[in-house]
Amino acid sequence: MSALIDERALSKLRWRCRRGLLENDLFVERFFARSAGRITERQAEGMLALMDLADNDLLDLLLCRKEPEGELARDDVIEVLHLMRTPSATEQRQRDDDPGPPRARPVETRPASTPPSH
Repeated sequence: MSALIDERALSKLRWRCRRGLLENDLFVERFFARSAGRITERQAEGMLALMDLADNDLLDLLLCRKEPEGELARDDVIEVLHLMRTPSATEQRQRDDDPGPPRARPVETRPASTPPSH
């Protein structure tokens, strides 16, 4: 198993992971919130490889629109990507409990009455 990164390395990694796209930032912040203090050197390397991507390419990976290919098809990248994609237990419970948007009631339609003939 890879050694944990120290506070200074964690601070540098967090700085490097700042993104221009809010959606990516949400995934990144969730990862750090769950993993802070337990990030390994291997995970940090995987995260840095992901941060080299353009914002839209990273978002495609995070949303499972694409899978890592070529140089990114490495164990460290795949591990971090899995951790970033996986919702927390609390998020999953909230999603399971949410019935979704209210559904519209069916409306009964009747043919318009015909006006009386004169």
